[in-house]
Amino acid sequence: MAFCKSLARSFCRLALFAAAFSIGTAWSQSITTYHYDNYRTGWNQNETTLTPFNVNSSSFAVLESVPVDDQVDAQPLYMPGVNITAGAYPGTHNVVYVATEGNTVFAIDAQSGTILLSPNFGAPVPHPLGCNNNGPNVGITSTPVIDSSTNTLYVMVYTLESGTPQYMLHALGLGNLADTVSPQQVSASHTLTDGSTFQFDATHQRQRPGLLLANGNIYAGFGSFCDLDAKVSRGWFLGWQTRTLTPLEANELFDFQATSPDSFFLSSIWMSGYAPSVDDSGNVLVVTANSDPSGTTYDGVTNIQESVLKISSDLSTVLDLFTPADWPSLDQKDNDFGAGGVMVLPDQQGAYPHLAVAAGKEGNLFFMNEDSLGGYSSSGNNVLGTYHIEGCWCGPSYYVDGSDSIPRVVTSGGSKVLVYQVLTSPSPSLNLVAQSNGIGGAGTGFFTTISSNGASNAVIWALSRPASASAPVNLYAFNPDSGSILKPIYNQSAGTWPYTTGNSNLVPVVANGEVFVASYKQLNIFGLTKAVTYTTLSSGSNPAYYGQSLTLSAQVTSVGSPTGTVTFKNGTTTLGTATLSGGIAVLSTTKLPLGSNSLTATYNGDSLNSGSQGILTETVNQATITLTLSSSPNPSQSGKLVTFTATVTSNGGLPKGQPITFTYNGTLLKTADVTAKGTATFSTKTLPVGMDTVTATYSGDADYSAASGSVQQTVN
Repeated sequence: MAFCKSLARSFCRLALFAAAFSIGTAWSQSITTYHYDNYRTGWNQNETTLTPFNVNSSSFAVLESVPVDDQVDAQPLYMPGVNITAGAYPGTHNVVYVATEGNTVFAIDAQSGTILLSPNFGAPVPHPLGCNNNGPNVGITSTPVIDSSTNTLYVMVYTLESGTPQYMLHALGLGNLADTVSPQQVSASHTLTDGSTFQFDATHQRQRPGLLLANGNIYAGFGSFCDLDAKVSRGWFLGWQTRTLTPLEANELFDFQATSPDSFFLSSIWMSGYAPSVDDSGNVLVVTANSDPSGTTYDGVTNIQESVLKISSDLSTVLDLFTPADWPSLDQKDNDFGAGGVMVLPDQQGAYPHLAVAAGKEGNLFFMNEDSLGGYSSSGNNVLGTYHIEGCWCGPSYYVDGSDSIPRVVTSGGSKVLVYQVLTSPSPSLNLVAQSNGIGGAGTGFFTTISSNGASNAVIWALSRPASASAPVNLYAFNPDSGSILKPIYNQSAGTWPYTTGNSNLVPVVANGEVFVASYKQLNIFGLTKAVTYTTLSSGSNPAYYGQSLTLSAQVTSVGSPTGTVTFKNGTTTLGTATLSGGIAVLSTTKLPLGSNSLTATYNGDSLNSGSQGILTETVNQATITLTLSSSPNPSQSGKLVTFTATVTSNGGLPKGQPITFTYNGTLLKTADVTAKGTATFSTKTLPVGMDTVTATYSGDADYSAASGSVQQTVN
């Protein structure tokens, strides 16, 4: 770390975070659930420290690397200001919670990397059913969820009790990671079509999707281990009350047929770890996966495979669904729609305020009206749009771009990041505006998140999915406003994933100036290695007038004394570069066109200070022209030369090189161009004897107003 080489490491970390805090970092940020919120947008819009201008290889790197006891499939969670009441480090800490397949929940100080607490909740299950779609152990696979109102972390543990696998739902206090109520063993039953009762069997069910906290309940989806024992494994969706962990009276079993051609049931919920989403009415949305490979068992009631489902909050009713027309092919080819999750978009303008998107293995991103998902028709898909993105064992993200205030859907597809505008008029559609080149991996997609400071400084984050045991997990960052081809502004190794027969369904977590990446036996904490800077851009006049010499000032603040240069731009056009003096860089320009100008001042950083950018919308109005006309000599003698001078003044620039017309009684005498000094002249001997009115006229254009002036010339 360049900044830290000259300081003790602990002092360096304090200096960096003091810089962020003192200039207004939003320390209230928390990441309490999978993909940040129950819509599953993956958007932290309160990130004031990390920007496209300081996330780069010279000022951003791993600050701490923390060993943990096993593979991490779950997304880390982050809570600031937690009062730790147990262990060797009591007191207030900003805490990262990491749950492992070894059934350990770690509470880690987000700044120092110190392990504050690490209780273990029982032996994990080794290689369940011989499935290799995981590491050596299966323990805590799903992302836990935090109820910040009660300081409780809910986590689903898969453990061996007397040699038998079972799931236990725990409610843990954030400060001590001890149970607040008795853990609840997962059990359930459902009636099949022949009237028999089917029992939940933990041996054959994998709990992979992130937990959902909504409606005063905890919800969990279940699938299979590698589609093994599909005759007894089925897709369950269960719920428990938060206060007592009492199971809800109803549950959902998405294939409750008594028989199938190949004794193959499933209709699992796995979604590559993506969590169920929730709409504004509290309804829960999930995507189901494949069922019998005969491709004959779907009926939309007793078996609802390969579908987006909307479920009532009490789990009593499937309220709505969308099933692709080619579901038989998806079943036959094991092309699970349910390999990806479904994201609910925040409310939109227009006739369809409630929208949702989902994609799966086949690589079709479906854009749906969340109020009427589309049902099923064998003749076509009744959705708002279908967009091919390549294979997606993944889930989408969402943010609003500050460049045009238009929402974006961000998804992976194959090995690329794809960015779509969400258009609501004249009818809802998605418009591809940017994509990256491939970032490696097996072509099965990966997961993204977004950070921004409101509508500014958006960064798209992604974690590559290694295709081989020797390949690293790489952390990528992209500036979404860098053009139609997204080029990474950061790309560095962030961890390992030796057991690649199971996908790395990893999610980068951004909070309070840091990025947390958990992988195989490791949590890496990324952050700035130089002091945080903030750039403020101002102008000497706003609005200005066309051609006016406008002074732009960029003030760069930091805990230190920033040096170096600032580059000023209008959109993509460089206006110039100026050197800092006393933390301020000044540039004067006359190059701004009429209208609204999006100005930026980018501080390029130095050896101790990271880069930053200030923005300003500068309005340039039409310049107002004033014209005066004089003559010499006046009076004059008939037949003698008289020189007329038109002098142009302005509250902006001057219309240099543009014509001034001189007339007498409507008759054109001469045309002359405005000089750099703002004058235009002509001479004549032909004026008649008497009082002659001569007029000079500038006709104006979009940049300069029209103007005219007259003079009375006496000819004797």
